[in-house]
Amino acid sequence: MLQFNLCDSGIAGCFTGRSVREAATVIRHARPDVVTLNEVCRDDVSDLARAMAAARRGEQVASAFKAAVDRRTHRPFRCLNEQQYGIGLLVVRGPDVSGYRTYDGVYPNQDLADPEERVWLCVDVGGGFVACTTHTASTSTAVALAQCRYFLNSAVPSVGSRSGDTPVIVGADFNLRADRSPGAQSCLPNGYRRVDDGSLQDVVVSRAIAVRSSTVIDMRGTTDHPGLLVDLTLP
Repeated sequence: MLQFNLCDSGIAGCFTGRSVREAATVIRHARPDVVTLNEVCRDDVSDLARAMAAARRGEQVASAFKAAVDRRTHRPFRCLNEQQYGIGLLVVRGPDVSGYRTYDGVYPNQDLADPEERVWLCVDVGGGFVACTTHTASTSTAVALAQCRYFLNSAVPSVGSRSGDTPVIVGADFNLRADRSPGAQSCLPNGYRRVDDGSLQDVVVSRAIAVRSSTVIDMRGTTDHPGLLVDLTLP
């Protein structure tokens, strides 16, 4: 699986306009089963779904998008190009899977000084696991920590249970530094494991999923985060 923060809103200083193309190149090379996306516009998810389907030689790809909420308008947050802005998921669907289910939510804890209300998203394609992503608060470590704990201890287990106790794979930018405490490690439920990019991004897996290896991918200056490629083994 691949975790990306593509900084593609057009608003933040890290925007280059080239990160989606670079992510598509990485996807074509790595041929992942799962891609988790943070800081993307709605059309970015569609563009990368096409790149993923091409990389997987025509296999079907389930895609999902969840817009962050603009507290000022109570409507979806917008990229500079007026598309909805938020998080996304891409998952390869097996040949026997005709549909898929999405789960999402808005965090009960938010930084009231930030107009962007953070959200989470999960997809179940019936392939033996549920994939989830989130991008927690960047303006307050305390709020980011509260969102991380809510996500991994309430939202994710609830989705896994609704899907028949299916194992869960999470890719996320928790905005909690790997070299500081408390960090994402303090969010983990019993039996969960994680691997990080040495900075702010993590891949977290529930019981029975093994982490075989991880690689930090240079995104060549197109975004302020590397890609995080993780090789997992399902039960």
